[in-house]
Amino acid sequence: MASPTHGYYPADGGKFAAFPSRRSVVHSTKGVVSTISPLANEAGLKVLRQGGNAADAAVAAAAVLNLVDPSMTGIGGDAFALFYGSKDNKVYALNGSGRSAESCTLEHICRDLSIADRVYGTIPTSSALSVTVPGAAAAWVDIVERFGSGAVSLAEVLAPAIELGENGCPISEIASYYWVATEEELRGKPNGTELLKQDPSAPGGYRAPRAGELYKNPLLAATFRRLGEAGKAGFYEGPVAEAIAEVVQKLGGYLTTGDLQRHGIQGSEVVEPVSIRLQPDSSSADAVDLWEHPPNGQGIVAQMALGILQILERQGKIPNFTLDQHNSPEHLHALVEALRIAFADGTWYITDPHAAAFSTGSLLSEEYLAERAKLFDPERAAEILDRGSPSFKTSDTIYLAVTDKDGNACSFVNSVADTFGSRIVPPGVGFVLQSRGAGFHLHPADHPNIYAPNKRPYNTIIPGMVTNSSDGSLHTVLGVMGGAMQPQGHAQVLLNMLKFNMNPQMALDAPRVCIGVSLPGKSTDPSKKVDNTVYLEEGIGEDVAKALAGMGHDVKMVNGMGRALFGRGQVIRVHHDPVGGERIYSAGSDMRGDGAAVPLT
Repeated sequence: MASPTHGYYPADGGKFAAFPSRRSVVHSTKGVVSTISPLANEAGLKVLRQGGNAADAAVAAAAVLNLVDPSMTGIGGDAFALFYGSKDNKVYALNGSGRSAESCTLEHICRDLSIADRVYGTIPTSSALSVTVPGAAAAWVDIVERFGSGAVSLAEVLAPAIELGENGCPISEIASYYWVATEEELRGKPNGTELLKQDPSAPGGYRAPRAGELYKNPLLAATFRRLGEAGKAGFYEGPVAEAIAEVVQKLGGYLTTGDLQRHGIQGSEVVEPVSIRLQPDSSSADAVDLWEHPPNGQGIVAQMALGILQILERQGKIPNFTLDQHNSPEHLHALVEALRIAFADGTWYITDPHAAAFSTGSLLSEEYLAERAKLFDPERAAEILDRGSPSFKTSDTIYLAVTDKDGNACSFVNSVADTFGSRIVPPGVGFVLQSRGAGFHLHPADHPNIYAPNKRPYNTIIPGMVTNSSDGSLHTVLGVMGGAMQPQGHAQVLLNMLKFNMNPQMALDAPRVCIGVSLPGKSTDPSKKVDNTVYLEEGIGEDVAKALAGMGHDVKMVNGMGRALFGRGQVIRVHHDPVGGERIYSAGSDMRGDGAAVPLT
């Protein structure tokens, strides 16, 4: 990998580069909140001003995002977090994902869905059988309690979202777009109109809010208030838990108040994050460690792909790519093939670690990655088969990044898995339930991610973080949302900064590539077992597409709103003033989203 100089400055001395950014990099010495919503940004900044830290602010922003962008995220979904503690220069990971119903078996699933051919069978995202226990509520509580400042209470952290829910908030363009697209489906679901805007002139008196319109959700505000006052018991016991179990069982699912209560008692799980060392050049002083959340998240896919690329470069099988080769056919071919190899393993091995006999950590060993790198052909697209035959559809997720004045950072992902999750709304609570259970496999019987009771499925959400290997200091907080795009986005955005010396905003804005990945519940064509498509974002030249097709790739160009396929990310990069040595945060926010990176002043 080529050594960067100052990736937070323009890479070309201030001229517009090959991929000019719509936005400038944002700088701050006190902290940054970067999300897909300015209203969520303000909530995070408010908590920072009250004395909260990055963890507190992340939860505050996540709660507001549930209100302003419920198609993507919410308390009815899951949440994963990485927290960097400046006192000990350590990265912590918190798994806030829920489990399947204890009383539901694989036989129940296949019987109830009339699945005779389990090879091609999947759990529909709109089925109550796809609803797993929502883990986000417990995650929010545990993040504040374990990693928060102690200067603000959970009730204070949730206060901005409660106020907006009761008094109303204007809705942004992209959030409205997906709301409108799902309006009819929500209207046809029990309690679905609770997530729509009241309008006497609309069919049935409800419709999706349009961009710039005011939206209120007092039911969600009341749910947040219960959580703030009673903690996990306010969600996993009592009226909220009863409403969840009631609607799921009414629609044919098996989730019970016992499942919910058990998760509330167990809480989230603090786990060991996994890392891989990336060497920008021959100097060990420039090495960085990429930290990802361990399985059941898919972060190791990004690490494996980057590790394979690093090995191929050391072996001389790919060149030391320079900026003028960015998104060239040779660069994209190497990236695509490395990602395919990584996903071939990830889609087989990634599952609930408590249900797996195999340690996924061994997948990141240099010996294993070197062996897998042998599959790479620099001239042609190789036939890379997964371990059990794991096309791709964008998932609906939010990612946010926060840093504070003390040097702490929180990399946070919250998701309902699909557009408005399962589209199932419990009565009187103001949120939708996730469809994460659609991520289970139903075949073969020995698949690590096979459906089982009280089990966590393969989960696409992955926060990312980078530290300097020399002293463990914080380097970058990053993430890109969107199903199987997430590890692909991590790899591309990080390479853009480390290898091509792009600043955070430019690294996010550069056109991306996305490979087709067959994940349960995420297939555009369920009968298609393997998807070899390479999706290229508008901005990558037609000559590149033709060259990749000539190498054997099935290439499709994507433009317009279809570019949501490539995810929406946030980046906060840390550096120090060259004269005084003061810490400076330099941040970018994806132009594909409604949000921004906003500094604390």
